[in-house]
Order: sequence, then C-alpha cells, then structure tokens
Amino acid sequence: MRKFFRGTFLLISFGCHAQTSYLLKPDRVFDGQSMHENWAVWTQGNKIMAAGKAEDFPAESHQAQVIDLQGTTLLPGLIEGHSHLFLHPYNETSWNDQVLKEPRAYRTARAVKSAEQTLLAGFTTVRDLGTEGAEYDDVGLKKAIDEGIIPGPRMIVATRALIASGSYGPSGFSPDFVVPQGAEEADGHDDLIKAVRRQIGKGADVIKIYADYRWGPNGEARPTFSEDEIRLIVETARSSGRPVVAHASTAEGMRRAIMGGVETIEHGDGGTPEVWKLMKDKKVALCPTLAAGDAISQYRGWRKGQDPEPERLAEKRRNFKQALDAGVTMVMGGDVGVYSHGTNAREMVLMVDYGMKPLDVLKAATSGNARIFHQENRIGSIQKGLLADLVAVTGDPATAITDIEKVQLVMKDGKIYKKPE
Repeated sequence: MRKFFRGTFLLISFGCHAQTSYLLKPDRVFDGQSMHENWAVWTQGNKIMAAGKAEDFPAESHQAQVIDLQGTTLLPGLIEGHSHLFLHPYNETSWNDQVLKEPRAYRTARAVKSAEQTLLAGFTTVRDLGTEGAEYDDVGLKKAIDEGIIPGPRMIVATRALIASGSYGPSGFSPDFVVPQGAEEADGHDDLIKAVRRQIGKGADVIKIYADYRWGPNGEARPTFSEDEIRLIVETARSSGRPVVAHASTAEGMRRAIMGGVETIEHGDGGTPEVWKLMKDKKVALCPTLAAGDAISQYRGWRKGQDPEPERLAEKRRNFKQALDAGVTMVMGGDVGVYSHGTNAREMVLMVDYGMKPLDVLKAATSGNARIFHQENRIGSIQKGLLADLVAVTGDPATAITDIEKVQLVMKDGKIYKKPE
C-alpha cells in the first residue's frame, strides 16, 4: 500500500499540477527526422512552441521553467504500433486462460497498471489492436486516460477485432459448447457490414481483422476471409474515415489483405519477395512484431545468448531483411502484452539487431508511426504547434539504440509524468 501511494504521488505531483511552460535543455534533440546538437525545446500548455537554438526563441520563453537535461537526447513521445493492454505475458498466464478465466474487471485493473507502465517507459501513444475477449473495455480505458482519471498513453483502439467464424480461439473444446472467443465472429456481406459498423459505433478508431489464423487441417495457418470480404470491410470502415489493419502471417493471407485495401500488415512471417513488392507498390506498411516471437521462443525454452537461434526466428530475420531491401515501410510495434508492458523498447532494439539503422528505427517509432496512423498533424515530431509529447533518454539512441530504454523524462500533453531525480 505504501508503494502504491508513493507512485501515485509522483504522478499527481508531476502530472495533474504541471507547470504551464517549460524550457527543456538536453544535449541534443531528435525532431522525428534528424538529430540536432545543442537544441532546446519550449512548451507552453499542451503545445510545442519552439524547437532550435534557445537564443532564437521569443522573449516569452525566458519565463518558462528550465529543465536541465544534460547528458540526454530529447525525442518526440514514442508511439507503440501494436499493443494489447488487456493481455499480460504468456509465461505468467496462457492466452486461453486470460480469455476464459480472468474476470473482465481483473483484466481492466491490470490494463490500468499496464497503461501507466507504458507511459513511464516513454510511449505516449499506443495503437491497441484488440482486447482479446475483453469486449469494448479499451474504449473505457481510453476515456479514463483522456479525462485524466488515470495516467496512460493516448490510445488508438480496435475494440474486439474481427474474425471469420470457426477460425480463432480459444478452440479445441467439445463442439457441444459455445466457447467465448477472443474476437468478434462475422461472415458474408450483411454480417460483416453490421459488425464493422457496430465496432465503430462502440468506439473503434481502427478495424482489425484476422486475414489468416491457425485453423488448417493440421493446425497450420490458413487464410480466413476472402478477398471480397476484406474489400467489403475496408470499404465500410473507410466510409467512416477509419483504416483497416490485418493480422496476417501467410503469403496468401497477406496478399488478400493487401489487395483488399488494408493499411498495415501485422506480423507478416510468411512474406515472400512477391508479397513484399506488392506491399511496396500498394504502400502497405509492415508491423513485424519481432519482440513477440523472441519472447515466445524464450517461453518455450530457448536460452537467448546461449543456444543457437531457433529456425523460426532465423526465418523471421531473413524475411525482415527481404522486406527492408524491398523498400517496405516499417511500423514500430512489438505485440506488447505477449511480453511485459513498459518494455516496449525491446522491439526497437530487435529492429536494429535484425538490420535497421538506429536512426531509421527512431523515425519509425515517432514520425513514421504518426504518419501511418494518420496522426502526423498532432504527434510524432518536435515542431511548433504539435502536442507536447516528449521523452528524454540518457545517451544517444541514434548511436546506441539501447539508450532508448534509459528514460529520464516523460511529458504528455504538456504535463510531466516522469523527470530526473
């Protein structure tokens, strides 16, 4: 109990009673595109007022509270591209048991804590791609965060997600029972239109579909929705101004999703040179979720750093490199929830390990994700007029990407939630 109140005091002190104007002075600033030495950033209220040399700022900035961030790099608030705040690591509780046995109130309580951990790790926005059986509880979580009731990142929510009947899970039970599913089942013209509109009406910012899943004769991944069904989902969502994203790990599932008009492919493990070219041509981005596969392999007994890399991960590494070489745009998103919330930066470290340049990973986690998620006029860059979502880390993550984990300051909407001791 003592620990709870101490953590709460920290957030109240730095969050709810934040100063209205700050002058942040790090060693360098990454503005979402490039690194600038000896820059400062001035914020007022919830907006960025200026970025550049402090001596060039207007006189009004001299009244701001100065925060000395010597030894740090200041960046736009990081954007997690694939999270599940209503899940927790599978080595704690299996996915099936989380969906079937954990009460929704309990899952929401965990999600509240996970949201706080995510924010304090420097991730000021998340695209949360499905509650996995917790219905529309992400809408309520988002509302509580937006109203300042609890600390957490901005949320782009997918609510229940859409699956083809019989294709998802939990599965393997007696056919005599109707088992609750981790997403909403819908098929065919009328049913799919109603399901998309229902999720939008309940609060979905994005529609997520499962273009394939492990429902083949031998439990292998096979496509689910037809290309026409996906096109219908996209057309229905797009008429409301919302994008569609697709879980897809087979070449055919990816192809159908791409041709159907989705904006991002999640996972993409089975991509081929032909699929990567199609993604490039159609301007569809890939969210590779490297950290999820890495975590699951360790849960299954792989001793990272001691044992040879499992073939599944070696293949993922090759596919990621193929996609990079083909010019596919990368989303920074790790499928966090499979592993611990607040360790989101694992994905950024792995993206570098798998072949991306650190500066490109920083772009993906900030301005890149903001553009792909249609948020570039609000977040993702340090420039005048955008929201004051900022994070400072010790060192220089453009040189050593692991420095991104050394968070010293977190500001969201102009309010400070974490600052140096």
